[in-house]
Amino acid sequence: GSWSFVGSSLAQKGQFRQRSSSCHRVPTSLSMAVRNLKAVALAACALAVAGKVQLRHSSHKAADSSLHVGSFVTPLEFKHQLRVCNAFANSAKMDVFRGAESLTAETSMPYKSCRDFDAPLKSGDKLEFRLGDASSGTFSVADLPNNDAVLLLVIHRHDSVSAAVSFESHVFAALESAQVAVIDTYRGKDRAVAKIMDKSALAQKDQKAAPVRSEQLRYDSVVAVNPGEYEVQLDAADGKQESRASLVALKHESYVVLRVGVEGEHGEQFPSELVVFPNPDPAALHSAAAQPFASLASVSLAAFAALWAC
Repeated sequence: GSWSFVGSSLAQKGQFRQRSSSCHRVPTSLSMAVRNLKAVALAACALAVAGKVQLRHSSHKAADSSLHVGSFVTPLEFKHQLRVCNAFANSAKMDVFRGAESLTAETSMPYKSCRDFDAPLKSGDKLEFRLGDASSGTFSVADLPNNDAVLLLVIHRHDSVSAAVSFESHVFAALESAQVAVIDTYRGKDRAVAKIMDKSALAQKDQKAAPVRSEQLRYDSVVAVNPGEYEVQLDAADGKQESRASLVALKHESYVVLRVGVEGEHGEQFPSELVVFPNPDPAALHSAAAQPFASLASVSLAAFAALWAC
C-alpha cells in the first residue's frame, strides 16, 4: 500500500476547531485496497426537566409543598490531551505556563523534546513559552473540538535571523489507525526529503528480499499507517542521508515527525535532523496485527491554532 495525503495543510494560525474533509484515494504505483476511515462526530442535546409535585397530607392541616426535579441529562465531557514539542533551536530549555501555572515545574523541555501534559484546556486559556525569564511567545486557545482528541502544538523558530517564534498545530481525532503528522520546522537554505520505509524489509535486504519499499512523506500533511515498525529517513538534496529515526506504529496512537534545525546567520548552528514522538516499545506490537504497508487510509486533517502574540 501507500500513503494517501489529505488535501489541506497544517495551519499555523486558526482555532482549536476541527474541520472535516472527505477521505479520498491517491493513485500510486503500490496500489492496494484502501480502507475508508470516518471519524465519528460526537454531539449531545441538553435537556432540562423540572416540575412541581403537590403533596396532600391527610392531617387536619393540609400543606402543599413543591418538589423541584433536577436535570437528568449532563453535558458531555471530552478528553483533550495536550502534546507540546519544543522545536525552537536553542541551547536553553523551554518552560510552558498556562496562566500562572507552570506545566514544566518539575522538568523543563530541552530542544528536540516532546511531552504530553495532563492539563485540561478551555477556551480562553493562554499557553506562554519562556526561555529562562524571557517570554518567547503566547498561544491563545480560541476554541476546542467537540470530541476526544490529542492537541498537538509545536513551537519553533520563525526565521533563521531573529528569536521570533512560530507555532504549528494539529488536532488528532480519535481513530483506530496510527496517525502521523509530518512537519518541517527547519529554518535555512538546505532542502531535505523525509521518507518512510518498512523496517522488517530493511532487516531482510541482504537475504535476496524484494527491494525495500519507501515513500516520501510530504511536509504539513497527516497520514495513517498500519501497526508495525518503520524507519523514517531524511535525505538531503544530493541524496546524502542527514538523519534517521524509528517509528513504532500502534493502533489508536498519534505521532509527530519533525524536521528540526536552523542555519543561523548569527550564533549557534543546529543541523537538520528528525524527531519522532512518541517512541513506544516495539514489544507492544502484536505480530498478528502488524501488517506494514498493507493498507492506508487518508485522515481528515483538523488544523487548529491560535491567536498568539510574542
